[in-house]
Amino acid sequence: LQAMSDNEEDWLALRPREPSPSQCCGSGCKPCIYDVYERELAQWERAKAMQDKSLLMGKKEQSNNSELNPDTFTAFSVSSVEQLTEDTYQYKFELPGNSSLRLSLGQHIVLRGVVNGLEVQRAYTPISPRNAEGYFEVLIKCYEAGLMSQYIKTWKRGDVVFWRGPFGGFPYQPNKHGELLMLASGTGLAPMIPILRSITDDEEDETFVTLVGCFPTFDKIYLKPLLQDLARYWNIRIFYVLSQETSLEKLPWSYQENTYAGRLNEDLMKTIVNSCRRKPFVLICGSSAFNEDMSRYLKAAGIEEDSCFVF
Repeated sequence: LQAMSDNEEDWLALRPREPSPSQCCGSGCKPCIYDVYERELAQWERAKAMQDKSLLMGKKEQSNNSELNPDTFTAFSVSSVEQLTEDTYQYKFELPGNSSLRLSLGQHIVLRGVVNGLEVQRAYTPISPRNAEGYFEVLIKCYEAGLMSQYIKTWKRGDVVFWRGPFGGFPYQPNKHGELLMLASGTGLAPMIPILRSITDDEEDETFVTLVGCFPTFDKIYLKPLLQDLARYWNIRIFYVLSQETSLEKLPWSYQENTYAGRLNEDLMKTIVNSCRRKPFVLICGSSAFNEDMSRYLKAAGIEEDSCFVF
């Protein structure tokens, strides 16, 4: 009987642990961490029923072969940390040799961190060009009380962190839409950048783009040099909406004519939609409150839900 219970304990030790809510990033990944758990649990139950532990050998929590994988976490090392604003950073990660992440446009990847013994997972969208070789870059805003932020703030060059993915994305096709209207709040800019770059890199792609970036103040606009470069293309327009600026007079003159002080409200949305050269297809990325507001304003401006995609 003793042997039986020892064996039982062995099996219980091998049973996969159900994820805690903090481990789900909430971004609708396929597979979600809960899907991975269900699959591993079924594998464990099958192995236990057959009393064959070798059936579990295929299970691996993380991998070091530097190939991004949706099912398992892969180790990548931090090659540089650049502070963009008081709370936002651009992190660069090494990829072996000249390999590339090969993400589709606007796809996100999931980061795993452990804070005070609690595992946390969050989704971030790489902003590096799709064909970037040997590295990828991620834009991350750190929050004062954020669990994951506490972990991220400790990163320095050479640290190893774990990512899995890719997930989601916007199935972009060149010239499919006459005009894209991109509504981004803060780091919601991230999924827009690879799409913008793919349009400007492709001479055959004549899609018009109007990007509206919503930030609290001028100082908190991310990636200004990159956005200024993109705005020089004939088919790209960029507007800024600065919720905490009261006057535009202090802004550099090159920003004054395409910047609005205050919030992006229903009236401003109508103005922007009406200024588009063609009826736009809209991409939205921000907090859930921002996304809901934008959907409401767009509806008032005559843009239907089937002409919108929310990251």
